[in-house]
Amino acid sequence: MIPYGRQDIQQADIDAVLEVLQSDFLTQGPRVPCFEQAVADKFGARHALAVNSATSALHVASLALGLGKGDWLWTSPVTFVASANCGLYCGAQVDFVDIDPRTYNLCPKAMEAKLEQAEQEGRLPKVVVAVHLCGQSCDMQAIHALSQRYGFRIIEDASHAIGGRYQNDHIGSGLYSDITVFSFHPVKIITTAEGGMALTNDDALASRMNLLRSHGVTRDPALMTHEGDGPWYYQQIDLGYNYRMTELQAALGLSQLERLDDYVARRNALASRYDDLLQGLPVTTPWQHPESVSGRHLYVIRLKRHQIASTHRQVFERLREQGIGVNLHYIPVHTQPYYQAMGFQAKDFPEAQRYYAEAISLPMFPTLSDAEQDAVVAALKQALSGS
Repeated sequence: MIPYGRQDIQQADIDAVLEVLQSDFLTQGPRVPCFEQAVADKFGARHALAVNSATSALHVASLALGLGKGDWLWTSPVTFVASANCGLYCGAQVDFVDIDPRTYNLCPKAMEAKLEQAEQEGRLPKVVVAVHLCGQSCDMQAIHALSQRYGFRIIEDASHAIGGRYQNDHIGSGLYSDITVFSFHPVKIITTAEGGMALTNDDALASRMNLLRSHGVTRDPALMTHEGDGPWYYQQIDLGYNYRMTELQAALGLSQLERLDDYVARRNALASRYDDLLQGLPVTTPWQHPESVSGRHLYVIRLKRHQIASTHRQVFERLREQGIGVNLHYIPVHTQPYYQAMGFQAKDFPEAQRYYAEAISLPMFPTLSDAEQDAVVAALKQALSGS
């Protein structure tokens, strides 16, 4: 089976983790701050805070921005559930903005129309989570302009997009957002096994997230309510969580980060090759905005269903039967039973539904060989023909 994604673990990674195993620190040692500094430096952010997952990063980011009961968080319906769930974790309500039919990201025009209506109804969002689906940035300049007009804060969910660029700036630089979140899950562009990171240029937000990721406990005298009882002293000054990253994860991340640019270059080369190989087939290949560089976490095709006799499911299952581990990213969040119980209906976001009815994620990872990619395309041709 050729999977849709796969981590690349090399001897340097193994050596880095082994070195930590033989050291004095398995958690809360020197590797985590080194990894944080390396990420902040690479992407031009003032602060980078490592956590145990991108979901945790989204949660502490939302809390740091003051999201709570009575507030609204908006995001894209075409994303993993974590992009929306982080709002529910904070006690807020969640709503969605339909996607752009070319990028599959949150559509600024649809957002503007929804914001105009929400302003009249008194339910403007406090936070918008802009998801960079497949690795391509949302139109952050347009979203930021809307935030200035309507007063919401912005989290970039860049779980797919580390190593990408928007308007010649690194995704993660924070030019058009308050906080950017990366994921280091094994199928992502670089991995720490599990793990995530939140980047910001705001000192206060960084301090708040730092507190929340570790039980709300501090040893900083400046944050304490009174002078400490001695050198052992700490205080819990907020209700935080155990979201810390381990030394093992950070060591792996530091090693992987050294190959990030090579990984992104290979992914883009594979995407370009897919574009050429799929010409003439009844599929829509990913559109790349000329002002951005995608991290290419995923390569999603959309079936031109009116040109083929087979159903979406039939094509998907035929590919799996031929050993091609395709997947579908994602089932729109608003169609999940938990969200439908809140009153959402499939018809609420028609562009997301059209996407879901046509999308298939083809294998995309840096060690995918040309021969394996040829096998994927050959299997797709057979699946589309009905054989």
